Amino acid sequence: MASNDASPTTPAEWWRVDTATLHARKQELEIQKRQIDAEQDAILAEINARGVRGCSGHSTLAALIFEDFRVTDKEASARADRVLALHPGPGIGGGTVPPLAPLTAAAAAEGAIGGSQIDAIIRTLARIPATVAEEDVRAGEKILVDLARHAGPRQIARAGRRLLDKLDPDGKEPRNEDPKDVRPEMRFVQHRDGTLGLKATLDLETYARLKSDLDPMAKPHKAIDGVRDSRTQDERYGDAFTDYVRLKTTSRNLPGQAGEATHILVTMSYDDLIRDIGEAHLDLVGPISATDARILACDARVRPGVLGTAGEPLDIGRSKRTVSLAQKYALTLRDGGCAFPGCDMPVPRCTAHHIVFWRHHGDTKIDNLVLLCTRHHRLIHHSKWKVHIAQDGLPEFTAPTYLDPTRTPRRNTMHLRI
Repeated sequence: MASNDASPTTPAEWWRVDTATLHARKQELEIQKRQIDAEQDAILAEINARGVRGCSGHSTLAALIFEDFRVTDKEASARADRVLALHPGPGIGGGTVPPLAPLTAAAAAEGAIGGSQIDAIIRTLARIPATVAEEDVRAGEKILVDLARHAGPRQIARAGRRLLDKLDPDGKEPRNEDPKDVRPEMRFVQHRDGTLGLKATLDLETYARLKSDLDPMAKPHKAIDGVRDSRTQDERYGDAFTDYVRLKTTSRNLPGQAGEATHILVTMSYDDLIRDIGEAHLDLVGPISATDARILACDARVRPGVLGTAGEPLDIGRSKRTVSLAQKYALTLRDGGCAFPGCDMPVPRCTAHHIVFWRHHGDTKIDNLVLLCTRHHRLIHHSKWKVHIAQDGLPEFTAPTYLDPTRTPRRNTMHLRI
């Protein structure tokens, strides 16, 4: 049979095509698939940058991918890591964080490299210390990308190890063979991608105590409407540690600053406060968005320092936003935990949210307060979800129009209300 270079009109007709054409076409399709993956990753990066992922209630980009594409936890996590590594992301103060692997992103957009090759590259780049010069990092990335054009993930990983040996010859510190005698240490770090983190070495007792406290808090949430908890184990422990720290810093029974609960200083200009724009400055962290500042102000011991145009202090608040013990007890009786529909988070892991924001002259009274967990607290602040107190005194939530065109009020039936 003569060679037929044209693609058949149906899959059943591939038998008519010679072997050379089959091989050529499968390579063309692989390139197209990679280009489509790269385009989809760019779309996900834009969704992440806009914060739209929060509008649907997803706590992470990986959770969104897990729910929308019906993939495994492992695949969702890997795809989210690619998106975050190959594209600019939102910064802490409202700016953008440059991508970890811009040259890899360009090669992926060409269709020259695919998922497993990309993963091998970004795993190497993520391990390069922040002390290494940017030009050396980019030179190393170029070596790996050029290799990936004609090599698989195993060869890339091997080359990555050689690259790390060159850029970080000291490597990791030797392991202490006697952990009982280790001296506890902790460092606050800022990663190359702009995210913040902790690095700690703990003695056995402290490790055991912390893990014992976090284990029950890190259990998967109960399935809601047949949808199970999509968070990875690391994400569950991250959420548990976040709640653990918040419980400590808001407890009136634990020591804090000068015998009071922990205080956080948030500073904004007066004009930004009035116009509801701009950014604030969080003590010990740096710039944060005005929205994040208001989230902190809902139930934390926040002292708002309002500055005039010249930066002079005009007023220092006295933590008047914080609910009283009696109010917290009343909210516990009424809401029973996070009031967001379908959430089973218990009271100790929730904060009191002002329905009409304090900055918008909302009062700290029961009919203007609702208990929310960390995830849904941020959702209410960052999205079009609305909450109000119904005539019977219970909180109701209304989804954005694109999620529910009928805007039907929803309630949480997970908690027993007394």
